[in-house]
Amino acid sequence: QVQLVESGGGLVQPGGSLRLSCAFSGRFFSMNAMGWYRQAPGKERELVAAVTGITGGSITKYADSVKGRFTISRDIAKNMVYLQMNSLKPEDTAVYYCNAGGRLYGGSHYPGDYWGQGTQVIVSS
Repeated sequence: QVQLVESGGGLVQPGGSLRLSCAFSGRFFSMNAMGWYRQAPGKERELVAAVTGITGGSITKYADSVKGRFTISRDIAKNMVYLQMNSLKPEDTAVYYCNAGGRLYGGSHYPGDYWGQGTQVIVSS
């Protein structure tokens, strides 16, 4: 019914950049939140960034660890969400997951039921 397909992960050196893409198939609801999460081995899955539509624009939330380095964006017409990752650090190494159908409210993201397959990001020299 609903599918998220991710791409863009890979190996990059510290200080490098990657852009993750998530294509949403099915009905795209612009007012629902979309988010990026990551999970490193032995660690809990954590929110990286989230975005939701509001009248006249959007609102976003970022983990403190990625503020100023990562940017989440949407292309409503193409049913796409992106995560531009700059100035990558070794601690950014994780599997990154796209999430759709959730809410972004009161400064917190509440994930929906739709997850991508995950894409591996390795930041290492």
